[in-house]
Amino acid sequence: MSARDDILGRLRAAPPGAPAPLPDLDAWYGRLPACDGEARIERFRAAMLAAHAEVHDTDARGWSTLLLDIATAKGLRTLLVGHGTEQQATLAALASRIPAIRGYDQPAALWRKEMFDDIDAGLTTARGAVADTGSLLLWPDAREPRLLSLVPPVHFVLLDARKIHDNLHAAMRAEHWAAGMPTNALVISGPSKTADIQQTLAYGAHGPRELIVLLCREGETA
Repeated sequence: MSARDDILGRLRAAPPGAPAPLPDLDAWYGRLPACDGEARIERFRAAMLAAHAEVHDTDARGWSTLLLDIATAKGLRTLLVGHGTEQQATLAALASRIPAIRGYDQPAALWRKEMFDDIDAGLTTARGAVADTGSLLLWPDAREPRLLSLVPPVHFVLLDARKIHDNLHAAMRAEHWAAGMPTNALVISGPSKTADIQQTLAYGAHGPRELIVLLCREGETA
């Protein structure tokens, strides 16, 4: 018998160990102080601004005009939005404005070059946000694919202020993530950035160089 066979034999013959107890996350997070609604919003805003993102207050009726005003001021020519979404329908009413609105209406393989070369900005919705880290929670799907928030140099995110939670644990509990996790859950904390050995930051290396949050303070975000 080889040394390998001897080691494997002893491992297989060993009695199974008892499973480790699961941590009591509810008790742990329950000890942390909770913020009220306005304080939670301001905590989220401060963390986002510290990460070099933009946060603009708006409401359910004004977000589309605000988005186009910001896009025009930044010289953006094209805006990619989820195909068949309420946001696309809202922006279609302002179709004469700049930038031009493009729906994500076909597989990426069919228009990859155009997506990478000709799209200046993308718009997605956020499922929620986390105040203590200044993070956005996105659940990409068929209408708002992952590339919509990854490829365009500028990423607009529409966020309902009522869906900002104290921490990720609170978000997962309030939104009942255990009942149905997505294929891909994204946690975005500022624009894409990287640093060299001297810690000189460069933005846009692995994703959007600008992150712009449209914070809806009233009503729904459509």
